[in-house]
Amino acid sequence: MRNFIRFISRFFNLILFLVLEIVCAILISRTNTIQGNDLLNSSNAVSGFLYQRQNALVYYFGLSTTNDSLINENIRLREELARTKYSTDIRHDSVTLLAVPSSDSSHKIEYAKYIYRSARVINNSVTQRDNYITINRGANDGIRKDMAVISGTGVVGKVVHTTAHFASILSVLSSLQEVSVHLKDGTTGIARWTVEGHTPNADVMYMVDVPSEIPMKIGDTAWTTTYSFFPPEIMIGTISKVLIVKKTGKRLVFLKPATNFRNMMYVYVVENTFQVEQKALESHNIPIPQSPKGGKRK
Repeated sequence: MRNFIRFISRFFNLILFLVLEIVCAILISRTNTIQGNDLLNSSNAVSGFLYQRQNALVYYFGLSTTNDSLINENIRLREELARTKYSTDIRHDSVTLLAVPSSDSSHKIEYAKYIYRSARVINNSVTQRDNYITINRGANDGIRKDMAVISGTGVVGKVVHTTAHFASILSVLSSLQEVSVHLKDGTTGIARWTVEGHTPNADVMYMVDVPSEIPMKIGDTAWTTTYSFFPPEIMIGTISKVLIVKKTGKRLVFLKPATNFRNMMYVYVVENTFQVEQKALESHNIPIPQSPKGGKRK
């Protein structure tokens, strides 16, 4: 208490001056004079500035929550789109099925079903000959080997290793990875990152041996096909340059990747729930049953 009294006595004049200034400012702001209006406007401007800074700070610290919300919404939209694209109405396949009621969901046959899982990139390389990406999702999150990985803009790679909480992805920026691609006119081919005579560059992929009669122009888009381990119609990149190979007369097409691998933060791991069944069929080469010739059906 004694120290407080000493403080007051020492700075009494300054304290009194500040109190009187505050009282004067309040009295002036409550009047309709020009000075009062100016003072009120100035205080409002200061308050607005402070509120703007406060909102900016709150928005910054809330960005992670906003990103998670947007990613979850993207997953929902992608799965809804996949359900629409990769199903066939069997009523169009047989006259005998035209009587199936439209409310019966059994008239839809799915030939692909994709489940999307979001993940954050925690390690990434773009300067090696074979580049790998590490994500913060693993076997405990449903991630398995050979699942496709895409970004919000295009292809990324394939899952090659998993642990309980992490997964390693072989990037398409790799000499070990090729992607089945098609152009807008239906032309199909292979896109790869490394070709003879060209130094690997994170900003370039190539289509090789493209026939010279195929119409194309700079800016055309390359997409994944149904033969790829990626879902079809995922953007690979855009044509940035075309060269004629003198030895073969065919073209070497330069593609600018749709995914920016240098600052990639989030990806989607895509599970095709029919992939295991399809691989089992193809690996065992299971023959399709045929009716005996000349035999009678029972």
